[in-house]
Amino acid sequence: MSDIERSGRKPPAKDGAAKQNLDGKGGEPRRAEMRVRPTGPILPPSNIQGNALMVVIAIMSFLACLTLGAVSMVRATAASWESQISREVTIQIKPQEGLDMDATLRKARDLALTFVGTKQGTIMDDAATARLLEPWLGAGLDLNELPVPRLVIITIDETNPPDFAAMRDLLRAEVPQAVLDDHRTWVDRLVSMAHTTVLIGMSILVLVFTAMILTVIFATRGALSGNRHIVEVLHFVGAESGFVATEFQKHFLKISLKGSAAGGALAALLFATASLWQSNSLATPQSDQATALFGTFTIGFGGYLGILATMIVIALLTTLTARFTVMRTIDEIDLIRSDPARSDGLPGS
Repeated sequence: MSDIERSGRKPPAKDGAAKQNLDGKGGEPRRAEMRVRPTGPILPPSNIQGNALMVVIAIMSFLACLTLGAVSMVRATAASWESQISREVTIQIKPQEGLDMDATLRKARDLALTFVGTKQGTIMDDAATARLLEPWLGAGLDLNELPVPRLVIITIDETNPPDFAAMRDLLRAEVPQAVLDDHRTWVDRLVSMAHTTVLIGMSILVLVFTAMILTVIFATRGALSGNRHIVEVLHFVGAESGFVATEFQKHFLKISLKGSAAGGALAALLFATASLWQSNSLATPQSDQATALFGTFTIGFGGYLGILATMIVIALLTTLTARFTVMRTIDEIDLIRSDPARSDGLPGS
């Protein structure tokens, strides 16, 4: 009898049995749990280059949203002016020696109101005419001593305007001193100004987007240069180019979302603050001058929706630009490796 048997201890298990853990239920071995180690990103979550790119995207987003809001504001102001001008036409009666001005004004008004599409006719009295001339000629004017034309304002139906050519011919025949002004010259100028403003704004947006795309290309190439050895190892051990591009795409998507959100929110806050200041400072010299130069600072729901759309477009452009840049760089790596003449000069080839 061996020493182990005399001591009453169990003999040691064999090598194969020692590695098995019995679960106590039927003697079946318990399988060891495998832990999957989480993979780290190819690019670090944040670095100096990423923070700088985020600031650049925020600035570009702010400029783009500011331009879009300004264009919307100018278009709304021009449309308001055009609507106000289109609702009225003016009949001007030139003074003449021996002319009964009051009777002539009433006759011109009645002739204009005979046309379909006219709603109301208003004769501007002496007090209203004097108020119009007060900024240039001062107060206390005697209109009987000045050869000042008198005005009749005709309100028209915008949806069904009258025949202005026929109205002009009738007034010329019945009232030779009358001149009809349908404000078409001013309307055409406003429309031209609005179209020019929109064109300038869109050109600025294109420039901002172009500068942003170029910045993202340079930033992506810089990130690839710093991590080129990692990209090459991953690619040569079997990682598809789409996988590597997706990793870069996720990295730049996070940066672009943060930057565009910051820039767009700052632009929206600026418009909201300006609109609040303008509404709380009515009838002040500062507000009047700002309104005369820029119109109202209210961009409305459509303007804020446009700012949100601009933020999304900037994020998408940044992400797609990064992806295409990475795919093109990997294609260049494959081309260099497949060309023996070019790969001989590479380190480690």
